[in-house]
Amino acid sequence: MNHTEKKCANTIVAIASSTGGPKALQVVLGGLPKDFPSPVVVVQHMPTGFTEVMAERLNNLCQMEVKEGEEGEYLMPGVIYIAKSGMHLTIKRTMAGKHILQYLDAPNREGVKPCANYLYESLAECKFDRHICVVLTGMGSDGTDGIMALKKKKECYVISQDQATSAIYGMPKKVYEAGLSDIVLPLNEISKEIIKMRG
Repeated sequence: MNHTEKKCANTIVAIASSTGGPKALQVVLGGLPKDFPSPVVVVQHMPTGFTEVMAERLNNLCQMEVKEGEEGEYLMPGVIYIAKSGMHLTIKRTMAGKHILQYLDAPNREGVKPCANYLYESLAECKFDRHICVVLTGMGSDGTDGIMALKKKKECYVISQDQATSAIYGMPKKVYEAGLSDIVLPLNEISKEIIKMRG
């Protein structure tokens, strides 16, 4: 195993989406193979109670396992974790060096709960070697501050959805305008880019 492969071995994919997100997630997550060797964590802005239904639906449509993330659950490769609505999702490194999901019951941020900024900021304190951050369609600017904080501390590759395929070109536009996007892609090319960058 060469150095690059070693670095790739400890990778996380973190996705933020809002308005138009459920359909976009179906395309992106549906394009990932069953044996994708990293955990995928998704923050989708939704009213309380709807994320569990979305996770079940995506689990039936995707090759990877999709589930609503539980408090204290260990992150496992090959699993997609959907953040519960009504709480902010963060990732915490345990004393044993594993990573777990941890929910934070803080006020709305960017007008939403869950807010992806909390997820991205928490990753800055974790021990992943590589972070693939994806910002999909949505209103507002959630994701920008969190990715900015993450990029200051860690190796981070940012994919933002293009305007033509976004239902609302808000969140990906803000990330791009902040100079954080490494690549801007139409929706149907994002899963291929994730697989490529995962190595």
